[in-house]
Amino acid sequence: MEIRIEHLDKWYGKKQALKGLDLTIGEGMYGLLGTNGAGKTTLMKILTTLTKKSGGEVSVCGIPVEQAGKVRSLVGYLPQDFSMYGSMSAYEAMDYLGVLSGLTRAKRKERIRPLLERVNLQENVRTKVRAMSGGMKRRLGIAQALLHDPKVLIVDEPTAGLDPEERVRFRNLLCEVAQDRIVILSTHIVGDVEAACERIGVLDQGELIFDGTVEELLLLAKGRVYQAEISRLELPKVQERYSVTSILTTGNAAQIRFLAETLPPFGAEPCKAGVEDAYLYLMHRERREF
Repeated sequence: MEIRIEHLDKWYGKKQALKGLDLTIGEGMYGLLGTNGAGKTTLMKILTTLTKKSGGEVSVCGIPVEQAGKVRSLVGYLPQDFSMYGSMSAYEAMDYLGVLSGLTRAKRKERIRPLLERVNLQENVRTKVRAMSGGMKRRLGIAQALLHDPKVLIVDEPTAGLDPEERVRFRNLLCEVAQDRIVILSTHIVGDVEAACERIGVLDQGELIFDGTVEELLLLAKGRVYQAEISRLELPKVQERYSVTSILTTGNAAQIRFLAETLPPFGAEPCKAGVEDAYLYLMHRERREF
């Protein structure tokens, strides 16, 4: 069970959104990182057959994406702009979507309540969708994506706008779901990928610039992350020369964390790289900003 992508291109007129992507994604949780406009949503839409590719080969569990009906039967999708019928209750919305998916009445009855319980909405079966919080709606979105028991689950920016508690709850839910299927988590929030994914892909301007484990990503920034205490007056000059990833000011002093290829000359000390440091280092390196 895997997704195979070979030499994938996507053009929108004269703009190339994806540039020769080669990627294989297996069972478990795969994190897809990138800034807004990097090509993440375009890739998701190609995998879900909502957008046609311009070139290359893409298959989902051995089925080419050109066979849209078969691929859609294997894929559950939670888009970034997900919305449901506000006047319906959680159960009614799920039932209606089940009808659209071609599920029989018996199969819908069998699956809806257990799914709502799995996403911790068992107490909200009759709650109107419009009365739900953002986190509840995202969990309902996962339930609808799992309604036809897909082998692949694709979620696009699922924690955007959620409070920290809901983000943790949502990540944990995705980890549980990933036990027996492929789950692709597309996001620009590094913390979500760090907490939930063993493998990571990084897209930048339509190109895949990294594909590997969290540990492999961390190795890229090893020995290139520093911390120092400087005066606030020195801060602008340091920011001109280095990529500063965090600043904590106290009075006239500033505690900074920054990226550098060699040991800086102003008393900085090396420190252990985190995933966010490594991600930022990778992006700056690819754009030749060091």
